[in-house]
Amino acid sequence: MTQDQLSRRHLGKAALALALLPRQLAAQKLSDRPIIIIVPFTAGTGIDILARILGEELQQRWGQPVSIENRPGASGNIGSQYAASRAPDGHSLMMTVNTFVMNVSLFKAVPYDPQTSFQPIVEVAIGMLALAVHPSLKATSAQGLVALAKASPGTLTYASPGRGTPQHLAMELLKLNAGIDLVHVPYSGSAGAVRDLVGGHVGAMFIPLHTVLPLAQDQQVRLLAVGSEARSALAPGVPTFAEEGLTGINIDLWYGLLAPAGTPTDIIGRYNEAVNEILRLPKVREALAHQGLSARGGSPAELAQLIARDGARWAKLVKEAKIAPSE
Repeated sequence: MTQDQLSRRHLGKAALALALLPRQLAAQKLSDRPIIIIVPFTAGTGIDILARILGEELQQRWGQPVSIENRPGASGNIGSQYAASRAPDGHSLMMTVNTFVMNVSLFKAVPYDPQTSFQPIVEVAIGMLALAVHPSLKATSAQGLVALAKASPGTLTYASPGRGTPQHLAMELLKLNAGIDLVHVPYSGSAGAVRDLVGGHVGAMFIPLHTVLPLAQDQQVRLLAVGSEARSALAPGVPTFAEEGLTGINIDLWYGLLAPAGTPTDIIGRYNEAVNEILRLPKVREALAHQGLSARGGSPAELAQLIARDGARWAKLVKEAKIAPSE
């Protein structure tokens, strides 16, 4: 075969590949309809930013429009109910956080079932909570705070962004495991709670690590421990609760992607494969790190197990801490 014939053959193959490319890209689409990712919290929150990062990458990968729809209210219950009621055709998804399973024990009635109203797709990311105190408190460690609380039971205060939030339940878990009594001061959001911690109006609070780090670096608060199994690369000098001799206080914020129950298994599989690939991209991992999050990934079954395990764990805490459910 001559050089000219070889060249023509290669050109022909290249032309065929280019001709097939639009068909291949189109075949990746579910349809020409947009995909909607429902976020049961307000725009601009960490979970909203996470959904937008994922949505943009999914849109580029599949060549299909992806939009974010915020449905806040009732600690995520309103948006979760809306997501559960959507058609199970793969065009409606929900990005949620672990309040999704906590709410079942914190409200008298929840308009969805975490295990039956949705089809898990993948755990997307995890964020770390840290215990911080005002510098005026004579506690330089988690054990120091425990000793201080035991010396003056029912006098130290702690803030949270609201009743039933992960920050609230994290402190209740610490209180229960350490046998201490602190007074809860709930706020309607993080801003006021953090502001009053910095101002010394409340003594302690669990705060997402990336949020509290600048405050600790400016010595406006003191970090005592992180609620994870291992220390964070963001704050390697801050010990875990286990290192402080306080076991059973593994507390984090996990984020998951789900679809309405009844969504076909092959569609769930396509999303799972795509999101796992997206979470391995260095630029995505870097973007998540800027939000204080670590990329996760895994199978739908693993997320289903996490939902079941976390639901049982927080239900046990709510019962033992005698937290009365809200209407």
